[in-house]
Amino acid sequence: MHAMVSDPNLPLVRRLEAVGFRAWPASNVVYDGSWQVRLTGGHPGKRLNCIVPLDPSDSRDIALRIEKAGKRFAAHGRPLLVRETPLSPKPLIDFLAADGWERFEEVLTMTADLGVMTFPDTLDHLPTQDIGRYVDADIAVHGSDPALKPALAEIITGIKPPSGLFVIEDPAEGPLAASLCVQDNDLAGILSLAVRPDRRRQGLGIEILSSALRWARMRGARTAWLQVVAENAEALALYDKMGFVHAYRYAYWRKSAP
Repeated sequence: MHAMVSDPNLPLVRRLEAVGFRAWPASNVVYDGSWQVRLTGGHPGKRLNCIVPLDPSDSRDIALRIEKAGKRFAAHGRPLLVRETPLSPKPLIDFLAADGWERFEEVLTMTADLGVMTFPDTLDHLPTQDIGRYVDADIAVHGSDPALKPALAEIITGIKPPSGLFVIEDPAEGPLAASLCVQDNDLAGILSLAVRPDRRRQGLGIEILSSALRWARMRGARTAWLQVVAENAEALALYDKMGFVHAYRYAYWRKSAP
């Protein structure tokens, strides 16, 4: 039940994990051995607030290290989460399962070859330089809490690699779709792509995705990557259509309520 995909390409996993951290930077990162402990005071996002083990052989003192991390998370007012990837030590996952933790939210990491990708004939959107406009659009299309605006703006301002902020707006209706594309040398990450719920299935997802990927390819990116919740059939259909293939899965663990 806890098995990840068989024999994922570990060098690729390491590379995509590293670009993922740069593309969505936590405000506070410390290392405990090879475990990355990520915390972000202003934003509750799981990717920004979790332990991410990065070496399958680093499994010493598990109970002690989990307890120590738990205190750090409690001090930030965050629940302790462990993100399980193919790089996670098996003894750690066994410990969590035996200690009454539950595994939840499986996410697929997918990649696509930009060199061979063909784009549909949709309207091309250029990225905006206006972080405030992008953040407002992201919050609107996701239906997020507007109180998260300063934290989201801080995360996006903190992204070191070149970023394209894509928004599709209607003068009367406001933001309809938003996506962030982070170009890290030859890799381009698609993050936070969303279409407003009442405007889905109208081609806006493929329009904004194509715009972001065209921008990245023009800038020299060769491979695109993204992360999508395994249950999101609509998004998976879109990404399949654009030529994305499965690279590896990850999931989260949390302590079950007593």
